[in-house]
Amino acid sequence: MQAFVKNIAEENHHQPTHLLRILHAIQARYHYIPEAAIEQLALLLNIARTQIIGVIEFYSFFHLTPRGRYELLISDSITDHLLGKHEITDYLSKKLQVTIGEVRADGVVSLDNTSCTGLCDQGPAGLINGHALPQLDHARIDQISLLINQEIPLEQWPSELFEIDDNIIKSGLLLNDRLTAGDALQATFKRGLSATLAEIDASGLRGRGGAGFKTASKWQYCRDEAESQRYVVCNADEGEPGTFKDRVLLNSYAQQVFEGMTVCAALIGAQQGFLYLRGEYLFLYDKLQAILAERRKLDLLGNNILNSGVNFDIDICLGAGAYICGEESALIESLEGKMGIPRNRPPYPVTHGYLGKPTVVNNVETFFAAAAIAHRGGDWFANIGTDKSKGTKILSISGDCAKPGIYEYAFGTSIATILNDCGAEELLGLQIGGPSGLFISDSELQRKLAFEDLATGGSFIIFNKQRNLLDIVKNFSHFFAHESCGFCTPCRVGTSLLKNQLDKIVDGHGSAGDVVALEELCALVKNYSHCGLGQTAANPIISTLARFPELYQSRLKKISYEPGFDLDAALETARQLANRNDAAAHLTQVEQD
Repeated sequence: MQAFVKNIAEENHHQPTHLLRILHAIQARYHYIPEAAIEQLALLLNIARTQIIGVIEFYSFFHLTPRGRYELLISDSITDHLLGKHEITDYLSKKLQVTIGEVRADGVVSLDNTSCTGLCDQGPAGLINGHALPQLDHARIDQISLLINQEIPLEQWPSELFEIDDNIIKSGLLLNDRLTAGDALQATFKRGLSATLAEIDASGLRGRGGAGFKTASKWQYCRDEAESQRYVVCNADEGEPGTFKDRVLLNSYAQQVFEGMTVCAALIGAQQGFLYLRGEYLFLYDKLQAILAERRKLDLLGNNILNSGVNFDIDICLGAGAYICGEESALIESLEGKMGIPRNRPPYPVTHGYLGKPTVVNNVETFFAAAAIAHRGGDWFANIGTDKSKGTKILSISGDCAKPGIYEYAFGTSIATILNDCGAEELLGLQIGGPSGLFISDSELQRKLAFEDLATGGSFIIFNKQRNLLDIVKNFSHFFAHESCGFCTPCRVGTSLLKNQLDKIVDGHGSAGDVVALEELCALVKNYSHCGLGQTAANPIISTLARFPELYQSRLKKISYEPGFDLDAALETARQLANRNDAAAHLTQVEQD
């Protein structure tokens, strides 16, 4: 072990910023991070032992205690639940004779849940030693169980067990316009850097991660910083349940994504870029590294790219199972080898990002679109969409529909059109933008896909009338309580309180006062949390409570009073007793009770 850890540290130049990469290597070898390895790393990297332990404990894919030599994780996303996840997990548990959350006595296999695998269009899905297993059914589980019990190495398993489909159902402006490697860069250098930034501006391109900040403005702000060292970061940590478009873009359009990053680097003067790849997409890692190597051979990465004087290269950092790292400042912390705790803002990454230097962070789809715009020009993109929402949006559609997969639509398209295309019937409603987004009902189908109406990072989860809405909201609430990074009290405590309060109501133990208390909790978590996770964690409750209050009311206990009980008199007595500084709060609570 000492020799292995020493070699890994040397390969990573003893850089603390490479801590996640080093821990991934140790975890893959030993199926946990041994104490002796932690002690050795502290010396080799010159960082505190407690810092390393903190990082290991922060990320769900790292462990301080041994896991099975075959570590199975089953997705707990709502999309997997719709496809029979519970029954499949129970069957797997019986076949392998191991319970959820435990390691089998012989140490061969362990079984647990994970929040989402990014395979929402082909679940129920799981991971084995980090590698994706789509479309789990009884036949596949029989096959997997036999391979595990015979201890067959993963590299000898049948390849069809790991085959992931793109499922591109509807292509549009971008998906139909596949660029040849170098097209966007050649157009950029021919047109000029400032003129290309002007084209990005004219296109009206806004960030495709959900927030919708104008891309050209972000790049300009970073370009204007006096610092000579700048960075480009591609956020490929799409951990939002129901979202998988970045997986498809990286699988089939990675050349164009990397080209968009390189165009950005040329425009802002950056020499180093990073692709932060979510840990669940380990199966893409080697393929992406090969594409980067090919781009270097084609003179599209490295020194003096296409004789332009631009020097730029890209490194890939693999995440380790932390939803919060989708937030850009948490992602930067993770890139630096730390726990992914969001930073206080301002300052923003465009002025103080990676290693405190100006940094552009955009998501996969944004760089993908930027490359096409650099090649085709701003008007080509801006002529599609609405006045405030230019171009197209790529959607991940899953749930109760005939054709789950990837769809591309011009902004301004009605929700009814999208649902008709994917074969959604007997609609109860749909969750737009993942759990942190908005739930709309079947009465809102004429609303539009647009920043000025329904903005989204790209996820549509469809639910039909056979689904229990409160069970869906319960799943989302448990997700946020699990994924809170724990940094701030409103989110750390608030998401757990939301989960518990909702469970109380859904399980039939709540009263009218509990619904009011739930609303108050939602407001507290939303208004006082440190970052976007807490600020959006209450959205599933808020949006469904506004549209389906009767469902919440139907779960409440019916209160009966003893014969002769005078409620009005009791309330009047309470009013008198509550005559103190906090009288209003006491009175409100008593009246609710």
